[in-house]
Amino acid sequence: MTEILVAGGGVGGLAAALGLARRGHRVTVLERREVFTETGAGIQLGPNAFAALTRLGVAGEVLDRAVRVDALRFMDGTTGEPVASMPVDGAYTARFGHPYAVVHRVDLHLPLLEACRRHPGVVLRGHQHVTGYTQRRGEVTALLADGGRLTGDALVGADGLHSAVRSRLVGDGAPRGAGHTVYRALVPMDEVPEGLRSPVVTLWAGPSWHIVHYPVAGGSHLNLAATREETPRRAPAGAPVLPGRVRAAFPGLRGAARPLLERARGWRAWALYDRAPVERWTDGRVALLGDAAHPMLQYAAQGACQALEDAVALGEALGDRPVDVERRLRRYAAERRARTARVQWVSRELGRRLYHAAGRARRERNAMLGALSPREMYDAVAWLHGGAGVPARAGAAAGG
Repeated sequence: MTEILVAGGGVGGLAAALGLARRGHRVTVLERREVFTETGAGIQLGPNAFAALTRLGVAGEVLDRAVRVDALRFMDGTTGEPVASMPVDGAYTARFGHPYAVVHRVDLHLPLLEACRRHPGVVLRGHQHVTGYTQRRGEVTALLADGGRLTGDALVGADGLHSAVRSRLVGDGAPRGAGHTVYRALVPMDEVPEGLRSPVVTLWAGPSWHIVHYPVAGGSHLNLAATREETPRRAPAGAPVLPGRVRAAFPGLRGAARPLLERARGWRAWALYDRAPVERWTDGRVALLGDAAHPMLQYAAQGACQALEDAVALGEALGDRPVDVERRLRRYAAERRARTARVQWVSRELGRRLYHAAGRARRERNAMLGALSPREMYDAVAWLHGGAGVPARAGAAAGG
């Protein structure tokens, strides 16, 4: 039986552990915090995420906590006028095989955590900060901040944006600052203007900024994320921010979202970072996954979705026989690299060219989006929302 270590107990790490354990491996998840939990706010989950969650056996539990979305709506934030709307019920779900839904990050993390706790092949260990690794023939050893060492047949680095495993494996330094700050708040739904309470993901686009909102927590709250191009102030991730500072950062916002911005409280700020795609995801018996492999800006709403796809692909690549672990990890990386690289680049370009357009570029964007039919919109996102990122279940995929 293969003993696999997973560094990181977030969404990607737990999904990887579950996918591997369901193929018969023994998995130990090493989380730096004492308690397995998640921070942050809302997440959008496309059909590709639910395809992966189905393979991991937790799609139903996540859907029970999620809010199914009727449409993705694009608004001109400088005029308050609608630009385009893509329905994501009915024909969309029929085409892509799964729904589009939104969920609080905790409500994605918890079903994965509970499934790992139930599985006899998964061990969860908190307060285990992986700082690096060493290898010798036939095994890899995770090095811990407290001086401890744990040895297994493979190590999966799912330890996020500032991954210590990536630092050892790739050695590409700190992540790239995007020059954007996102301000996030959760607003009780009874304080939200009536016209903004529907199960719709709405984006308000302006020059050098945009605002996204949608319901979470069973519809009891509205998740609000307001992003602006600016040099982030030095502050911890998730640092509290006064409401006046957020309102002042979006003076050009018009329409129904303006009173929403003015009513919101409990704001917190995050500076945004990503990295350029890299070719090297593996080093012998070590592989990267999720943000440790391909951190991306949130503009394509695919960070968690791609980590879930990674988890399924990793399980399929390793299969259920402990044979030639190094070659199988290389197979996993080869399968995932091109797709995640494309999502990374698209995520950057959406913010620069589409969401934050100004002047003539803004008018051309509005005309282009407004002319698209729902079918043309589905065609445009098919590569991303479709099932291409989740490998077909096949025993042959694990052979060799």
